Order: sequence, then C-alpha cells, then structure tokens
Amino acid sequence: MAIDLRTVSITPLRQTFGHLARRMGADKPASRYIEATMDLQPVENYHYRPTWEPQYDIFDTTRTAITMKDWYALKDPRQYYYGTWTLARGRMQEVAEGDFDLVDELGLAAAYPPAGKADALEVFLPLRHVAWASNLNKAYVSSYGYGIAISQAACYASMDQLGVAQYVTRLGIAFDDLDALANAKSAWLEGAEWQELRRYVEDLMVEKDWFEVLVAQDFALEGLLYPLIYERYNEKLNAAYSPVFSMLTRFQREWFGETSKWLDAVLKAAGADNPDNKEQLATWMRKWRDRAVVALKPVAALAFGGEAEAVMAELVQNLNARAAKAGVAL
Repeated sequence: MAIDLRTVSITPLRQTFGHLARRMGADKPASRYIEATMDLQPVENYHYRPTWEPQYDIFDTTRTAITMKDWYALKDPRQYYYGTWTLARGRMQEVAEGDFDLVDELGLAAAYPPAGKADALEVFLPLRHVAWASNLNKAYVSSYGYGIAISQAACYASMDQLGVAQYVTRLGIAFDDLDALANAKSAWLEGAEWQELRRYVEDLMVEKDWFEVLVAQDFALEGLLYPLIYERYNEKLNAAYSPVFSMLTRFQREWFGETSKWLDAVLKAAGADNPDNKEQLATWMRKWRDRAVVALKPVAALAFGGEAEAVMAELVQNLNARAAKAGVAL
C-alpha cells in the first residue's frame, strides 16, 4: 500500500478577534497579552448598581478623579497576563527558595552575628505588616479600578505582596524563632517608631479614590521604603556583617525593580492623557510623598541613626527624579 503524505496550508479567515481588529485598525495577529487584556471589561447591560454604593455602576469611571480617553492606555510594559505572571513569579520563587535552602544548608543564618540579627529583626520584621497592608490596598485598586489593563496588574501586585510578607516572615524565623514574630507584632501595634507608618497604610484602607491609593501606596510609600530597606539598609548590613540578609531578600529587590517599570508606565500614560490628570497626579504625589517621609523617618532613624536625615533626603530626590521621568514635575 502506498501512502501519500501531503502538507496542507490552511489560511485562517480571521487573524484575531473582532473587538481587537476594531481597536487595532486591521485584522492582524495580536499578542496573548493583548488578547487577555483589551476591551474585556463589561461596559453595558449591568444587572444592578452596588447596594453599598448605589451612586456608582459596578464598573464606573467616576470612582477616581483621573479621566482617560482610553483606559486601556494604562497597559503593562511587562505584558503580564495570568500565564506569563505565574511563570515569572515561579522563576523568582525558585531562586528565592534556593537562597533560603543554601543559607539553611550551610548554617549561615545561625552563624550570623547576634548584633546583626537583633538589628535586622528590629528594623525589618515589622515590615511584614506593611506588606499585608499593601496587599489589601492593591486589592482595592484591582477591585475598583477601571479597565482590565490596570485591574489585572494591580491584582498581580497584590498577590506579590503576600509573597513579600511570607519571605519577611521566613527571614525572621531563620534568624530567630517564633518569638521574633510576636515581638514584631507588638512593635507594630505599640512601638512609637512604627505608628506613623501604621497610620499611613491604615488611612489608605479607607481612601475612596483607587488611583490615589495606587499613587500613595505604590509610588510614594514603596518608592521610598524599598530603596531605604532593600538597598541602603541592605548595604549597611552587608558591610557590617555578611551578605546573608541580602540573599534572603532577593525576591523583594527584584520585585520592586520590575514592578516600578509598570507603575511608571501607568503614571506616564495617565499624565500624558490630559493636563488635568498631570496636575492631579502632581498634587497626590506631593501630598503622599510628604506623608511617607514623615512615616518613614522614625524607621530610618532606627536603621541609620544620625545618618537617617541624609539618607531620606537622597531618597526623596531620587523619587522626585522618577516622577519627572514619568512626566510629572514635583
């Protein structure tokens, strides 16, 4: 019997979905990110208004003072949809787990100088509560943000903060034991140096404008907190003791560097849309930057002593430069 194998080329009738073809102006292939993001949020035929806020639709552009000609302009330059985000975070987790395993295998945490442990636990461990608050505030942005482009990215960032809280907790356990976690909780609830920071994140939990929450949490607070702790304080501990602290906080440093690109792109797109947006963003950035400085100064003093003022001044300058790069002058 003779078998004749042939290759048949089938030309698809359409290259993409109709709503994407209408948006992109031609019937051409779209990336997975575009397919998983653009124009997917319902915009009509709502069944009911929220019973707790009947003045709004379920998805409502008036929940924020920011206005956009196209809310899908707030795209993620990382092009994260669920599949790519889980793959990226899986790789980061593998690296972080490898660091923790290496530290445990070689006994590096047990050998870390007692003074270094005490220093790190006092300054660092209460930040697990800040990460949990960040999870809640980012979840609010995801819940009430308008357009899948911003809401899905905020959701991923919210979940990332649960990972941050867990890695902070694991460092505490590696350096000490469960008593360190109880002490950190007491410091968060009662320690004078933590109350301004606690007030900051808890005030955001009742802030209504979701875009303002995004600016306050992700730009102002984390834009100062992460460089303060994961760069400056990390360098201090490495120089004084060993790079163990740096190994156990790799996830947070990599996450901040990556996520900052997304946030800066969002701020730049929102400010470029219209002058009112740019003015509103500048107002929010100045307001929450100044509050973040007040909230973090006691923590900086705890970490750096007499050098805290100079460190904070440098970080504020860097944050202002970051805003200017996004097109918002502070």
